[in-house]
Amino acid sequence: MQKHNIVIVGGGQMGLSLGYYLRRANADFLILDAEDGPGGAWRHGWDSLRLFSPAGYSSLPGWLMPPPDHKGYPTRDDVIDYLTRYEERYQLPVRRQVRVEAVERAEPHLLVRTDTGNYAARNVVSATGTWSKPFIPGVLGRDLFKGRQVHSAHYQRPEDFADQTVLVVGGGNSGAQIMAEIAPLARALWVTLEDPLFLPDDVDGRVLFERAVARMKAGPGDTPVGGIGDIVMVSPVKAARDRGDLSSVRPFDRLTSEGVVWPDGATMAVDAIIWCTGFRPALDHLHGLGVIEDDGRVLVNGQRSNKEQRLWLAGYGDWTGPGSATLMGAARTARELANALTQAIAASPE
Repeated sequence: MQKHNIVIVGGGQMGLSLGYYLRRANADFLILDAEDGPGGAWRHGWDSLRLFSPAGYSSLPGWLMPPPDHKGYPTRDDVIDYLTRYEERYQLPVRRQVRVEAVERAEPHLLVRTDTGNYAARNVVSATGTWSKPFIPGVLGRDLFKGRQVHSAHYQRPEDFADQTVLVVGGGNSGAQIMAEIAPLARALWVTLEDPLFLPDDVDGRVLFERAVARMKAGPGDTPVGGIGDIVMVSPVKAARDRGDLSSVRPFDRLTSEGVVWPDGATMAVDAIIWCTGFRPALDHLHGLGVIEDDGRVLVNGQRSNKEQRLWLAGYGDWTGPGSATLMGAARTARELANALTQAIAASPE
């Protein structure tokens, strides 16, 4: 059984960013990734998915993302290409396809159980993100509906819904982008809890990231307004707004076998529902450690688990570092985490 000072679970943007800093520190580490190629969750984004920021502001540490050949912000494929070349550029020790099934205590180390063998680790960094844990609310009658239901995690292209009656449920950026490209091809209706909040046309991911940092630093009673959930007016969303395709309605009461029932009792036949309702942290592999709270998160100090000092978490959202689930936030979080890890290892020699 191999033993390492640090085993990172997840080879997406967070795992690679951390790998960069650990490589510079000459640390003993290994990255385990369940995918069959580089790119992390970006491998599963829909075909037209694009970033909210220019390439230079959406980069991992050490190497700026090259500007795309096309106009506009980088696309999903641009990001996958960049992450692939980044991994090669820094010769990061990524082992795939390796699915981590459990992390357990096996003193004096943590035992990382996988579908291809086990590893011993003095420290484990969980960086599995959220893509594999899509969330769909428990709407009454959802199991009765005979039409198609797909979460944004598995949505690919608007042509799959051409000429259908489609509900796009969820008022965030994914809902706006998917609604924008489906509306010209389908009878689409956007369902949101409240009126969507659109950012000014000149606001992009750079501003949103700085807001996230400010929100984390703010004291009680001094929380900045706005957040990364506000809708960024990328080109397709601007075009949909100009066409008048971004109006929304409030949620339906329940689902039936054929469609939905609205609060006033009216019914509507529906062919498909696209759930753009977010994700939860993918932490099933940590259940045996007893560190997951009722809200599905792990209590951390910085990125270090409060209940298991050899466990660290990164890339799940602001609770593991400001904007840490974004490309630009991953770089900042990784720098701090790498320093903390190397200090922890130096303070507790075997």
